[in-house]
Amino acid sequence: MSSLTSEGFLNPDAVVGEFGITSGMRIADFGCGAGHIGILVAQKTGKDGYVVALDIMEDKLDSFKARTKAAGLENIETKRANLEILGNTGLGDDTQDMVLLINILFQSNKKSDILKEAKRVLKSGGSAILVEWKKGEGGLPRQGGGFGPPDELRTEASAMEAMFTVEGFALVRQFNVGQFHYGIIFRK
Repeated sequence: MSSLTSEGFLNPDAVVGEFGITSGMRIADFGCGAGHIGILVAQKTGKDGYVVALDIMEDKLDSFKARTKAAGLENIETKRANLEILGNTGLGDDTQDMVLLINILFQSNKKSDILKEAKRVLKSGGSAILVEWKKGEGGLPRQGGGFGPPDELRTEASAMEAMFTVEGFALVRQFNVGQFHYGIIFRK
């Protein structure tokens, strides 16, 4: 299955299929937003798995809760957290099999602080899944249209890899997420 739709946008089902999720996993969704990815992740972990959906925006968490209820999922907890503050997620050290960082790092000037929190909560051998906006792909000034954030907020994949490496992560592989995004899997 392709990670793309015909328009080159990301296909959430196909993208989540790239993550390597297995039944029973514990997954932290950093910057979960309204839950488009988190709901699919919770379905893949099954009733023995558990997803903690974290965001600083209450309205996003409310939307996520509504989606969770509509989907009949009981293996998701939504929680408000500032990911830029070490320990603010409330998750224990070495407790998560996977941390999702889907389109959130472009929003922060404290990327390394978020990565430190991701590393703290991940079990040894756990995966950090990164999906971010490509530079130069549709980041036009808002009045001219375009998709996603302005280009100056985006980070090249190679620079992001270097940032993760500095924080002690190992590169596993890149994966295709469409015309506007890149995907990278790291391991603690």
